[in-house]
Amino acid sequence: MKKRAQTVWRLLGAQDWLAVLLAAGLLGTGLTFIYSASWRGEETGIVGAWFGRQIWWAALGSVVATALAAVDYRFWIRTAWWLYGAALVLLALVLVVGTKVYGAYRWLNVFGVLVQPSEFAKVALVVLLARVLGGGALAPRSFGTVAVGLLLMAGPFGLILLEPDLGTAAVLVPTTAIMLFAAGAALRYLVGLAALGAGGVGLALSPLGRFMLSDYQHERILTFLDPGRDPLGSGWNALQSAIAVGSGGFWGKGFLNGTQNVLGFLPRTVSPTDFIFPVIAEEKGFIGASALLLVFALLLTRYVRTAWTAGDPAGSLLATGIAGLLFSHVFVNVGMTIGLLPITGLPLPFVSSGGSFMVSTLAGFGLVQSVHVRRMRREV
Repeated sequence: MKKRAQTVWRLLGAQDWLAVLLAAGLLGTGLTFIYSASWRGEETGIVGAWFGRQIWWAALGSVVATALAAVDYRFWIRTAWWLYGAALVLLALVLVVGTKVYGAYRWLNVFGVLVQPSEFAKVALVVLLARVLGGGALAPRSFGTVAVGLLLMAGPFGLILLEPDLGTAAVLVPTTAIMLFAAGAALRYLVGLAALGAGGVGLALSPLGRFMLSDYQHERILTFLDPGRDPLGSGWNALQSAIAVGSGGFWGKGFLNGTQNVLGFLPRTVSPTDFIFPVIAEEKGFIGASALLLVFALLLTRYVRTAWTAGDPAGSLLATGIAGLLFSHVFVNVGMTIGLLPITGLPLPFVSSGGSFMVSTLAGFGLVQSVHVRRMRREV
C-alpha cells in the first residue's frame, strides 16, 4: 500500500502542471462562453441544454485524461493495431446503422447517447503511426515510409469521407504529414505530396469541383468564395460569424452582451459548437481572442517539449501527432470563422461544445501527459 501511494505521488509530481493549467483554462473558457451561447436573455433566465451537457462531457473527458496519464503510453503503442482495427469497424458501422443528423451519418446511438467514432479514429491513427513510424522497421527517408503512412491514413480517411465529413477527414492529412516529417521522411516526398494536395484543392475550387464533391460540399466552397451569393441561406453563418468577430472591436462588448450571439443572429445550433470563437471575439474583442490563441500556442509548445524529451521515438511521435491534431483543429476552426477558410464544421479543441470531441481531445491530452511523466526513460 505504501509503495502504491509513493507511485501515485511520483506520478502526480511528474505531470506537466503548466499544461494542466493551460488545458483547465481552455476548459473553463469553453464552459463560460457555451453558457453565453446558450443564454436566452434576462427576461427568461433560461440557459440552453448545451451548458449542462458540456459540464458532464468535460468531467468525463477529465477522468479519461487522468486514467490515460496514469497508464504507461507504451501499453497503447503495443495495442495500436487493435485500436486502429476497432476504429475502422466503428466507422464502418456508422455507414450501416449510424444515426442521421443534419444530413450526415456520423453518429452511433449507444443507449441513447450519440457517439461520433471519427473523433476516436483520429487518436487511434496517431497511436498506430507512432508505433509504425517509431518502431525502427522502416527506413525513415525512403518513399516506403511515406507510402505506409499514407496507406494507414487512407482507411479512416475514406470511411469518414463517406459519412460525409470532409472537415474531420481533412484533418488527418496534415497530422499524418507532421508525423512523417518528425519521423525523418525525406522532404522532397512531403513537398511533392503538398503540391499534389494543392492541385487537388485548386481542382475542387474550379468548375470541375462539381463532379468531385457532393452538392453541399461544392456549395460550401462557392459560399466561401462569395458569402453574399446566398446571404439568407448557405452564406448566413459565414456572414454572421464575420460580423460577430469584427463587431467585438478591441475590448469586446462584454460577457452576455454580444448582440450577434444573444439575439440569435449567429444561430444557437452552431454558436456553442463550431462557432464558439466568434462568440468569444464579440464579447471579449481582439484582446480576448488573442489571449485565447496565445493559450493554445503555449499548450502546443508544451506538447512539442514533451515530444522533444520523450524517452523513445514512439513516445515522441505520439506527442507530435496529438500536437498536430490540436494545431490543425485550431487553425481550421479559427480560419473558417473569420472567413479565411471554407466552413468545414470543425470544433475548437477544449472550448467547443461536443461530447465525443471533448472526450477524444482530453484523451489525447492524457496520452501526452503519459509520455511526459515517463520522459528521458524515467519510469513512473
